[in-house]
Order: sequence, then C-alpha cells, then structure tokens
Amino acid sequence: MVRLPASREQADPTGDRAAGPVTSFPAWPSSAGDLVELYPRNPSPTLRVNFIASADGAVTVGGLSGGLHGPGDKEIFDSLRMVCDALIVAAGTVQAENYDALRLTPAARQWRIAHGLPEFPLMVIVSGSLNLDPDQLIFSDAPIRPIVVTTTRADPSALTGIADVIAVGDDTVDCAAAVRELNARGAAQLLCEGGPHLFGALLDADLVDELCLTVSPLLVGGGPGRISSGAATDPRPMSLRHVLTLEDMLFLRYARQGS
Repeated sequence: MVRLPASREQADPTGDRAAGPVTSFPAWPSSAGDLVELYPRNPSPTLRVNFIASADGAVTVGGLSGGLHGPGDKEIFDSLRMVCDALIVAAGTVQAENYDALRLTPAARQWRIAHGLPEFPLMVIVSGSLNLDPDQLIFSDAPIRPIVVTTTRADPSALTGIADVIAVGDDTVDCAAAVRELNARGAAQLLCEGGPHLFGALLDADLVDELCLTVSPLLVGGGPGRISSGAATDPRPMSLRHVLTLEDMLFLRYARQGS
C-alpha cells in the first residue's frame, strides 16, 4: 500500500497561506513496472472494476466516456488490461464505445509471456439479447476468440464460429455463475470496464472485490448517470489502497475491507 504523507499548507504566489490543508500525494510512477506494483495481480481470484467519472459524478460526456479522459488515464487503463486474465464488458458499452479487438501492445504482450500468462487476455462480452454485430472489430479482428455471456433463452447461432458462448440464467445473465465459469477456465483476475448496468449487476451479486476510479476535473451537470445503475444494494465497506494524481486527474484504488 502506498501511504499518503501528512497534509501540508499550500502557499499562494504572494506568500499568503491558503485557507485549508492540501494533501501531498505520491509521485506518478516512473515506469510501467511501478504502475503494475500499484495495480497488481492478486494472489486470490479478484474481480476488479475500472471506471472514470467527472468530479460531480457523471459517467459520460455527450454519451461517451471519452470526454472524461485525461493525463495518466490511458496508462492505468492499459496496465489493468495487461495484468488481467479476462476483460469483461457489457454489450451496450461495446457498441457505444465502438470497442475494437483486444490487441495489447508488443511490450504488454512480452510482459505477459515473461510472467507465465497467455499472450492475450480473454475478451468477455455480456449480452442478454445477443444483439451484437459480428463484423465489429471486437469479433472480426480478435487475436483469440471472444467469449459471450448470455442467457439460456437467447439464440447464439449468429455467433457460431466467431465466439464461445456461455449461457447462464434464464431471463437475465447470472453474473455469479459467469464468474465461476471464467474462474474454472483459469481466468482468476477479472477486469470489468462497464457499463453502469453491468457494474450494478455485479454489485447486486456481491462480486466486486476492487474499484479503480479515475476522477476527471470536470463539472458536467445533470443528465449522465452514475458509474453503477440498478437496484439499491447494501453498502459495502472498502479500503483505500492508494491515491495518485497527474496534473488535475485523480486516481483511486479501493479494495474490499479485509482482502
């Protein structure tokens, strides 16, 4: 755990003290290896969720998360993908954000091979309706066949030959069963990139072990939703593992208490 130094007073250019204390944060990691130490693979199976939100809680700008991105966000985004066994994304997010194939950089692939991992993580798409485009790059350019998690009532015939299908749950996807199936296939380190409805379903099933939250220095106003959506659940206490900043971006990592 990276511990935060004691708070200090911030002086303005005239030498006067600001009204309140300002927390001094650790320096931005100097290498990809240092970033992995802050967002590591865990010794036990873990479901980690990665999201970005504005300072006033909006999950999108103009319907997309791209308007929230800033310095440092992509480095963490790429590092989390590099260390995971499987990347889980809802079909709506795949379509809205126009996901391409999960092709890591050569350096990331070399890191995985050096650490005894497959060259590429699994790409897992959650879709109750299977309203998917087989020609989207996430399928057509995939280095390994993606997995689609759906219900037992859905017709997977359109995905024959381009995806492996896991059917769990009759009317809605059984997230707990899906996680068990992925764990059974050797995917112990799971990374979810959304969207909010999937995050809400994972919370409802009490499956979330970590939240990596990027806070963008924007005030978006009313309209966009929160990072999770769905039925209310019991609050879950989390422990703050570290805080990073780069320019005005804020990066938080929370883990279940006791994990």
